Amino acid sequence: MPEIISLGGFNELVKAKYGWMIYNKNDTHIGASIREYGEWSPGEIEIIKQILKPSDVVIELGSNIGSHTLPIAQLVPEGLVYAFEPQNLIFLNLCANISINSITNCICEKFALSDSINGNLHALKFDFEKLQNFGAFPLEKTKTNNNYSVSIQTLDNRFYDLESLKLLKMDIEGMELNALKGGVNLIKRTQPFLYFENDRKGDNSKKLIEYLWNLDYKLYWHLTRMFKKNNFFKNKKNIFDNQGSFNMIGIPKKIDVDVQLPLVEDSNFHPYWSKK
Repeated sequence: MPEIISLGGFNELVKAKYGWMIYNKNDTHIGASIREYGEWSPGEIEIIKQILKPSDVVIELGSNIGSHTLPIAQLVPEGLVYAFEPQNLIFLNLCANISINSITNCICEKFALSDSINGNLHALKFDFEKLQNFGAFPLEKTKTNNNYSVSIQTLDNRFYDLESLKLLKMDIEGMELNALKGGVNLIKRTQPFLYFENDRKGDNSKKLIEYLWNLDYKLYWHLTRMFKKNNFFKNKKNIFDNQGSFNMIGIPKKIDVDVQLPLVEDSNFHPYWSKK
């Protein structure tokens, strides 16, 4: 195991798979994975590697501390990554991780992406000294004493003149459909590959799938485990048991590509919730 450098308080620093990473030692998921394995959800990066070329442009919504942003930026050295994270302290760690690794092709922005710039969204005030999965909480619509307001943008407003986009990646705790609706013109214009989380109960998954079908996308399930035996730190201890991520990859129907993943054919089916 590599040396863990304490930065005082809850922040630690380690030389991980894709570079130096600052993380919160009390984060039970991303932070814990960086500390124990030197990487986070590696199966996601493996599939993204098959999509990107050096000059591509990527938009990542919900970048957190940059555990995927960093390798994505390294995959497109002649391209550009736009990384969005609305939560203040997590956003600052994202910027720190991009900066300390001398990454110059990544633009970090502190916005929530939704279907309209009107309305209000609020992020929880975490106690970062307590154990918590800091990336698992959705933004809230109602202001309380336990949250703070975040700035809102739409993809269409922010990228009204962007003509080339290879990948739109989203992990925004149930707001994926909102972001897509706010970026429908961008999506129709650039026809990017999509990679996004889909793990919400109710009819959220159905609405998300059918919206993208209407935009002429083929969808595939991509299920990944958080623990990988041959991880970067060669740590055999599995702290996540069987936990994994339920993601989807979206490919424009006009692109003919052989995908060795389960095709989504029934919008009512979800590989996790349908078994409950």
